[in-house]
Amino acid sequence: MRNYVLFVTMVLTAALAAGCSKKHEAGKSENAPVVVVKGVSLETVKTVAVPELLDVVGSVRARTSAVVSTRIPGSVSVLRVREGDRVKKGQLLVQLDAQENQATAAVATAGVDEARRGVDEAMSRKKLADITFDRYQNLFKEQAISRQEFDVRQTEKDMAAQGVARAESRLTQAQAGAKASATMSDYTRIIAPISGIIASKQADLGASVFPGQPLMTIEDDGTYQLELALPENIATKVKPGSPLQVTLDSIGSSFTAKIAEIVPTADPGSRTFVAKIALNQKGLKSGMFGRGAISLGSTVNGISLPKNAVVEHGALTSVWAVDKDNIARMRIVKVGRTVGERVEILSGLSDGDRVVVTGTEKVTEGARVE
Repeated sequence: MRNYVLFVTMVLTAALAAGCSKKHEAGKSENAPVVVVKGVSLETVKTVAVPELLDVVGSVRARTSAVVSTRIPGSVSVLRVREGDRVKKGQLLVQLDAQENQATAAVATAGVDEARRGVDEAMSRKKLADITFDRYQNLFKEQAISRQEFDVRQTEKDMAAQGVARAESRLTQAQAGAKASATMSDYTRIIAPISGIIASKQADLGASVFPGQPLMTIEDDGTYQLELALPENIATKVKPGSPLQVTLDSIGSSFTAKIAEIVPTADPGSRTFVAKIALNQKGLKSGMFGRGAISLGSTVNGISLPKNAVVEHGALTSVWAVDKDNIARMRIVKVGRTVGERVEILSGLSDGDRVVVTGTEKVTEGARVE
């Protein structure tokens, strides 16, 4: 019995000691000095009428591009470029091994030589016929030959002249055929139609290719445009020159632009039509993602803050709200679109809230803002 009483006494003593320790720690925490933050600026949240915007997405494309393809069948014997290489107009890109075309060109060249020799032979015959005719004409004047003999020599002269004309025609025909064969043979050398950068390549060394088959795509990287897919239900609300807010997340750029061109036909599959916006930003690449915010001509009530007021920690988006006692509290918010230097706040704030907009890196939870 005595041991039991002693054990209970020890337990109560330990509990009292723990309670006193917790009270001491709580008192110590309550009496801890409050962190004071200076050099920050605040903005009072106000709900105002903001333009109602439609968000559309699209891709960055080169304004000028060329798909390089082959006109004759063959195999790739020389490949001088890779993706990302910069080329100049007229530069050799691919050499094809097309023996049939090359043989045809050689035959055509030989045909030209043969036709040219035929012309020379016909000219020689004509020269001989002319000389013979002149002699017989003198003899005929002297009545040394008959009329029939004179007519035979005149006919031979005329036939020799016609032979020259036929030979010259065959030479012209052979030269035209040789030119066509040489042109076909030149198709084995595929050159760059424009200056730019190799954006994609579909053929490799040794591959067999066929007429019309794309080999590579060249893009002029000096001029880009953003192609946005606009829904057809706003077709009457936008036109070339209409303003919009463009955002290119990959290069961290947001700016106001105007629609330069609208494709007049819609895609029957997606029920959208393409609007093109000229771009002149640095660091653009074809295929980059882009967004556009187009005003619908109406307004809605909303809240916006400077971008510097929004603090992002991974997937957590928050702001520092300051209460009536000037104590900073983290407030989780949901953000919308970015328009210029301000961000739309969809939830988490209301009218009258005060938010830290500059110097957010100085603020901590529970700090006093002065």
